Amino acid sequence: MDLGLEGKLAVITGGSKGIGLGIARAFAAEGANVLLNARTQDVVEKAARAISEEFGVEATSVTADVSTMEGCNSVIDAAAASGGADIFVSNAGTGSNETVADAPDEKWLDFWNLHVMAAVRLSRGLADQMEAKGGGAMLMNASICAVQPLWYEPIYNTTKAALLMFGKCLSSEMVKRNIRVNTVNPGLIHTPDWENTARELRGDDWEAYLQEVANENADIKRFGSVEELANFCVFLCSSRASYSVGSAYHVDGGMLKTV
Repeated sequence: MDLGLEGKLAVITGGSKGIGLGIARAFAAEGANVLLNARTQDVVEKAARAISEEFGVEATSVTADVSTMEGCNSVIDAAAASGGADIFVSNAGTGSNETVADAPDEKWLDFWNLHVMAAVRLSRGLADQMEAKGGGAMLMNASICAVQPLWYEPIYNTTKAALLMFGKCLSSEMVKRNIRVNTVNPGLIHTPDWENTARELRGDDWEAYLQEVANENADIKRFGSVEELANFCVFLCSSRASYSVGSAYHVDGGMLKTV
């Protein structure tokens, strides 16, 4: 299936590893150019070079902290310098671990800025570029935790729920500008962070730990691969999904227990 993405510019935050890198690679495999953002310069530059060499597309990077206004502006400016964004994937984020009673205000605000305000600022700035090119697509990477929270990360749950609602609100505005907005809520995806956590908890038995987590939470009884999620995200941002507007999709192997 031709997704019609050749020559498009996809901007992906948190694009140097894990889900973000997988999404960038999936776009590049379809012939799209990619702009990767992350906070660690050598890692994101290496990721961009590897994509360019493997897929023969233009892959560039911008080192910036998108939890700040200055960082968001750097990404917006870099996209403009590359001809303007056609696609934006708001992916930058990380898990948390706390209780409501013990977490300080600063931690709440840090996660709010990273998960929500980064999406707000970048959507606002990149929309003008997309509209000037005739339209585009935006995708918010939220989480199953936006609707089915995990007990140990109330801040993550809350900010991802806010991102889900932001995507819905943004969609109503952006569709008038020929920009489609959707949200994806991943479940258990086998990322380096999950693997590192498993190794810390169980050492050489880390694979068994991940299997136990999958058996307990996902009807499919396994973790999803980054590639499985990335392929779905790329499809949603393509013209093949042109009637998908303001929707939220759970890619979770049956983890969600409600309708």
